[in-house]
Amino acid sequence: MKLITVGDNVVDCYLDRNEYFPGGNCVNVAVNAKRNGAGTVGYIGIFATDDPAAHIKAALREEGVDFHFSRDAFGITGQPKVTLTEDNDRVFIGGPKDTVQHRFKIQLIPEEVDYLKQFDICHVSCYSSMESELAKIAKEVKVSYDFSNRKDLEYISSIAPYISYAFFSAAELSEAELNEFVESLAPFDFDIIGLTRGGEPAVFVHKQNIYKQSLRKIEVVDTMGAGDSLIAGFLTEYATSNDIEKAIEKGTISAERTCQEYGGFGYPAKM
Repeated sequence: MKLITVGDNVVDCYLDRNEYFPGGNCVNVAVNAKRNGAGTVGYIGIFATDDPAAHIKAALREEGVDFHFSRDAFGITGQPKVTLTEDNDRVFIGGPKDTVQHRFKIQLIPEEVDYLKQFDICHVSCYSSMESELAKIAKEVKVSYDFSNRKDLEYISSIAPYISYAFFSAAELSEAELNEFVESLAPFDFDIIGLTRGGEPAVFVHKQNIYKQSLRKIEVVDTMGAGDSLIAGFLTEYATSNDIEKAIEKGTISAERTCQEYGGFGYPAKM
């Protein structure tokens, strides 16, 4: 299985630990796909010219993720600040707005588009500013997209034709609201819809069939990146076996591992 991600990279700054960790949806998915057995994993993003960017690159090299098509731009890395709740859940409380990802966006050149052809899936997130490039990508490879908590149907409609696997964060929705939202997505004809729900079982929709994640009781150290890890495990298995139930189980195990270490996938550095 071969997977590439295109988009965001940040360092998550843990104020309670005075440490930062490599992260960002696309970086987290790339690393966790590799850890879940993907044979080849690539990443294309915009790196800053500061120490946090160098730290992210070092972690990607260590994990075997190829990022040679990524760009370097003068400036600073995204550094969202994070605090801890009583339940060990991470809450973002802001960060600098003049980062390289706020200032620049990726426009894929023909050589990079050709590079995408070797992959089974390209994963992008709503934080990647890649909406204008999705048509290009979808011509070459199946697209996975993390909408996070963006549930605006006008926005979804604008990019839905290019997306095969759509993921949403739906922790705030009641059961009735969740069902209503799933029904509203039916016209977009996604191959698979995945909806994470915080501490509740995630829900997946495939060919009008609904599947629910089975949760096990585990000792949670840190929930940062658990949803990204779930996506990575799911995609890695589904692209290999085409079995949605096995893919949900693989994603669940992946998320469990992530919840038992700090950061999206480890690699702390002092702030």
